[in-house]
Amino acid sequence: MQAQKQSFLHKLKRDKYLLLLLLPCALYYIIFKYVPIFGVSIAFMDYNLFKGITESDWVGFKYFSMFFNTPDFWPVLRNTFLLGLYKLVFGFPAPIILALLINEVSKSFLKRFVQTVSYLPHFISNVVVAGIAVMFLSPTGGVVNQLLNVIGLDRINFLVEASWFRTIYITTDVWQHIGWGTIIYLAALTAIDPQLYEAARMDGANRWKQTLNITLPGIAPAIVIILILDIGKILEIGFEKVYLLATPATYETADIISTYVYRVGLTQGNYSYATAIDLFTGIISFIFIIAANWFSRRVSGSSIW
Repeated sequence: MQAQKQSFLHKLKRDKYLLLLLLPCALYYIIFKYVPIFGVSIAFMDYNLFKGITESDWVGFKYFSMFFNTPDFWPVLRNTFLLGLYKLVFGFPAPIILALLINEVSKSFLKRFVQTVSYLPHFISNVVVAGIAVMFLSPTGGVVNQLLNVIGLDRINFLVEASWFRTIYITTDVWQHIGWGTIIYLAALTAIDPQLYEAARMDGANRWKQTLNITLPGIAPAIVIILILDIGKILEIGFEKVYLLATPATYETADIISTYVYRVGLTQGNYSYATAIDLFTGIISFIFIIAANWFSRRVSGSSIW
């Protein structure tokens, strides 16, 4: 026991600077992720801001039942799920494809330039991205409508037509995050042994066959892990961009759980109702990620745990 204690103290002293670097990240998760977990109890009580958590009355599953029975439940859940599903279908493979294309570029300067340009939109705030989308899709001076006018088509007021909202959201989201997503895949590509490609070329394999038989299997573990995490986030659609792009005319397809919580729960001061909805969303996301991890482990042998 004494030897183990000395060994632990020795490792602690040896790695103290690394632990200091880890401290801000640990504090972030403790303060903003773990401490707020205690607030989940608000979902099961009639929370009064003046009484506080300890003095508010417990009401059980009242607010869950209220949410399930409201006429907005299925439309909001459907919109959230469809946006998350489309984001997964179109947004998940996009960074993989871009990483494979960048990896084929032989000139290092051009490769770095493409990487830098594709990364930049990730650092633009959602407010700016939404502003760019509004400018491009303006029915009067927008670039898209001007192009439609040039080719003889009628102008479309994209931002007030509910049928266009999902397309606008997914397109802007893919453009904003495609470059950032390639970082993991490009890092995984560097771990592939170059001798495998040399052996494949000697056997007469072209670039397409090398990609199918060497590149994709080499980055498959990274693909599986990112896919599992993305499946778990299907219902976790960002609030900011949807709120900025949506209008009352597009609520039919644009009203999702987060905007519904903000509009009905927070703006009206119904914190228990808002917490119950968020807890429901978290439980569904947890079920999704557990199911995806189990399925991946059974089918491919790769999983997060």
